Amino acid sequence: MKKILITGGAGFIGSHVVRLFVKQYPQYHIYNLDALTYAGNLENLKDIENEPNYTFLKGDIVSEELMHQLFQQYSFDAVIHLAAESHVDRSISDPLSFIKTNILGTVNLLNAAKNIWQDNYEGKLFYHISTDEVYGSLGETGLFTETTAYDPRSPYSSSKASSDHLVRAYYHTYKMPVVISNCSNNYGPNQFPEKLIPLAINNIKKMKPIPIYGKGENIRDWLFVIDHASAIDKIFHEGTVGETYNIGGINEWTNIDLIHKMCEVMDKKLNRENGTSASLITFVKDRAGHDMRYAIDSSKLMNELGWQPSLQFEEGIEKTIDWYLENESWMNRITDGSYEKYYEDQYEKR
Repeated sequence: MKKILITGGAGFIGSHVVRLFVKQYPQYHIYNLDALTYAGNLENLKDIENEPNYTFLKGDIVSEELMHQLFQQYSFDAVIHLAAESHVDRSISDPLSFIKTNILGTVNLLNAAKNIWQDNYEGKLFYHISTDEVYGSLGETGLFTETTAYDPRSPYSSSKASSDHLVRAYYHTYKMPVVISNCSNNYGPNQFPEKLIPLAINNIKKMKPIPIYGKGENIRDWLFVIDHASAIDKIFHEGTVGETYNIGGINEWTNIDLIHKMCEVMDKKLNRENGTSASLITFVKDRAGHDMRYAIDSSKLMNELGWQPSLQFEEGIEKTIDWYLENESWMNRITDGSYEKYYEDQYEKR
């Protein structure tokens, strides 16, 4: 049975990847390693936590000793590395945490894999998941491609750019089999409500102000999280070692247009008069170093591996809003902090 380590598997994107691999590949044993910091939530995986091919491991990739211990104990055949500090605002106020997790943590994993695999790389793979923010900011035209020069602007994107370079260095220097993917903004079920879309949904529902940076003119390419998980599946199984693949949703929206669309959908779903939710929009001081536009060219992934996004934004955002409205208790536990007890109740007391 192939043993696959997925780091950050209790997080937003990671939980969807873990679920897909556990359900779709019973011949694999999936080990989910997560430190369960504020954004890690094991409730996201309640439906698969008792599957025979799934094991949760609590631990922090910042610990070099623990990484070597886990690799020696379980002899992982592959790594899908999603664990990261990912919120730009937090990186501005606390850059050191991003340096430790995103750079040092990635090196600890690379070294542990190199140590246990010992240059015997047959059937092995280190798959590193990154972000389009490493490319910097686009003007009104153009798309990020896999050959776009790196130009990160925040402590978050700089730390991810550094980890990308280190993964490539282990490929070139030590011949470790690696692949990298850089994705656009994700949205969908189970996202921690510090991010724009779940924050807006929660505030609209509670008739609280919806904060929008600057004039809301910044543009992002939005990718439904389940489509991202399917792309990771494709790249893991069919990607070419040493290559990078960009994953985008082909869905560019300005922040203000996105919020207006959400307000329109939620007014209908909450039986409110049209315009009620939009009245909550509140413009706030712009984020420091705020990139103006991101947009991904996914043609390499589409042409070489046959991946396509399954949803356009209008359908995806409706599904997302429905999920949050139907899972009010999930959001309540997140916002009051009680979700953090789930690990203790389900694992420590067993």
